[in-house]
Amino acid sequence: MAIKTYRPVTSTLRFQTTLVNEDLSADRPYKPLTETKKGTGGRRNSGDITSWFRGGGHKRKLRLIDFKRDKTGVPASVVSIEYDPNRSARIALLAYADGEKRYILQPAGLKVGQKVVSGPDADILVGNALPLRNIPPGTTIHNLELRPGKGAQMVRSAGGEAQLVAKEGDYALVKLPSGETRKVLLDCMATIGQVGNLDHENVSVGKAGRKRWVGKRPHNRGVSMNPVDHPHGGGEGKTSGGRHPVTPWGQPTRGYKTRNKKRTDRFIVNRGR
Repeated sequence: MAIKTYRPVTSTLRFQTTLVNEDLSADRPYKPLTETKKGTGGRRNSGDITSWFRGGGHKRKLRLIDFKRDKTGVPASVVSIEYDPNRSARIALLAYADGEKRYILQPAGLKVGQKVVSGPDADILVGNALPLRNIPPGTTIHNLELRPGKGAQMVRSAGGEAQLVAKEGDYALVKLPSGETRKVLLDCMATIGQVGNLDHENVSVGKAGRKRWVGKRPHNRGVSMNPVDHPHGGGEGKTSGGRHPVTPWGQPTRGYKTRNKKRTDRFIVNRGR
């Protein structure tokens, strides 16, 4: 997949780049696997804003992705590779031998017509899903579960890849894209290969309007606000805040550690920092 640049006919086109989507199928989304997605505008059920700078954007439909890969032993062929507006990765529509269709994340190299299968007896091939106990150390994986049967929670964004480092007792040691090495139960499922759409990180948005298309509103700096709105606000002329960086509610930010899930600390072997 290549990056497309434009002649600078306008000032925004000078820096804007897009992906060349030659590998995408021309098919419309498979309707039984789509759902209406309601925009929240960053508001919770009581109507007040809890996530700032959200709203607007293009209408989207949710694609129901199979993160569990629990159709054990049933082979499937890739019918189409499609764009998903809700994630950075591409998705692949699988048609199983029993007639069922499901969406999965498209691994790099998976093309229309290829066969995939999930289960402990599957081969170590791109797109196949297996429990970690059946995957040899050194294998590149993605779409990784944290609890057996819950569905994949880690390594799901475009270009993401983890590596199965070793196995110790009931656990596998997995090196995640962040550099962290973590223990994961051997019964957890993972998919072979790297998540596709590798050039996603190289795309330059180029203009503010393109951010609005995906529902992101202008993000104001704290120092440009009034003191009533932000701890960094106010002051004569342009000031830099006059204190260490904090959130609008006074909590330290920019490197301040907020992790408080001590019960899972024992699974983290190396934080990678």
